[in-house]
Amino acid sequence: MKIEFREGPIEQIEIPLLAASAFEGAPASSGATEGLPATTRAMLETLQKSGELTGKMNECTLLHHPPGLRAERLLVVGAGKKEKLNAGAALRLVGTAVRFARGKSIHHMGWVSAGSGLEPVQHAVEGAILADYDPDKYRSDRNTSRRIDQLEFLTGNSRPGKAENVELERGRIIAEATNFTRELVNEPSNRMTPTLLADQAVSTARKFGLQSKVLGPDEIQALNMNAFWAIAQGSGEPPRLIVLRYDPPGAPTAPVIGLIGKGITFDTGGISIKPAQNMEEMKTDMAGGAAMLGVMRAIAQLKPAVRVMAVVPAAENMPGGRAYKPGDVITSMSGKTIEILNTDAEGRLALADALHYAKQQGGTVLIDAATLTGAVTIALGNITTGVFGYNKEWVNRVLSSATATGERMWELPVDDDYRDLYKSSIADIANTGGRYGGAITAAMFVGEFAGDTPWVHLDIAGTRWNYEEKPYLAKGPTGHPVRTLVHLLMNIA
Repeated sequence: MKIEFREGPIEQIEIPLLAASAFEGAPASSGATEGLPATTRAMLETLQKSGELTGKMNECTLLHHPPGLRAERLLVVGAGKKEKLNAGAALRLVGTAVRFARGKSIHHMGWVSAGSGLEPVQHAVEGAILADYDPDKYRSDRNTSRRIDQLEFLTGNSRPGKAENVELERGRIIAEATNFTRELVNEPSNRMTPTLLADQAVSTARKFGLQSKVLGPDEIQALNMNAFWAIAQGSGEPPRLIVLRYDPPGAPTAPVIGLIGKGITFDTGGISIKPAQNMEEMKTDMAGGAAMLGVMRAIAQLKPAVRVMAVVPAAENMPGGRAYKPGDVITSMSGKTIEILNTDAEGRLALADALHYAKQQGGTVLIDAATLTGAVTIALGNITTGVFGYNKEWVNRVLSSATATGERMWELPVDDDYRDLYKSSIADIANTGGRYGGAITAAMFVGEFAGDTPWVHLDIAGTRWNYEEKPYLAKGPTGHPVRTLVHLLMNIA
């Protein structure tokens, strides 16, 4: 999609579709509609009085040959109540307009910028590119006409400055990195094995100037990564430990941010096998790892002055003759012993060794993202990511970045009283704490391997997938939490 600014009087622009936002309660004269000609607004007022145009969130009202404009069509997108406007509004509004236009096979459109900070350029660009994605690449009857080739941000007589152009480019980079993550998550497991995921990581590193290293089975075992290896040993697909580094010249020696992403490319549950219903969704169990690869792709282009390392333990969790079993005791890379009560609680084992490895490699702050528990979806649904951590400074930094980007996150408790739930009678800890507080005990298990290093855990089991088509986003992978983590890294200094 080509995205650019366009100056000039709105009423004189000839374009297939012109889109503008309008607030609920006064849609004919609020938001971007304020910049439309008087004759156009008069028609909107008529539609408002008849109840056809309300300005409610994501409402789309299409006018053909609108009076006062040379545009062939005018689309008014409802922005909801002005007092409820938040950071994600521009993303959703422009995204809604793009998906509406795609449905009409319109390839060229303009968005009337509201100005006054109501629609930040970066978020608007992100919304457009994220909305132009569909996860249907394997359909033989795929409708390739559903796309936007050109989007223009119409600024009227205001000339965009350097800051606006920087925002546009930043939004493009972040959105394309998010869509890259979505593509990885959407791949079926026969086309996204640990080896193929590692190949994607190495290719990305080569393209964008990152350092890369991939460890295979012999190296993983030589490092005594027995918790990670336990998961992999039941599968015919060999595991990979993927490591990407971003070390910009002149960056401070600290902090070194370790981004750890769960990369289980398919999770049957192992010997503690999952029910057949919905098991196909387990191709997405590598969404945390995919997100970290997307973050690295973005920062390699945006070039923040901070050192970052991504570690992705990639494996399949399969029930084979060599698979690990309930009752086994495993010695992790850190030396902690783990009693296996449930082989479907495997993600925390992969993260345990990956966190310890990231510390060994110089990580001074650890942030992990994982599709770790179904329990977090019981608590927060598919709308909000669970955030956990002992270091309040870094937890609050992540939450602040989530607020700034419009990605929804909520802190859940980590308290010593929960430790009793995952005690083991024969090892240091058990790999599950039972039904109650499952997201908390899983997070705290992972935190055991961070030790005193500042650590934040993001449980994205619910938010990694959009189960229903939204006006601004296709059904399927979301790319969450790429935008939050990129914002965090861009603002550490």
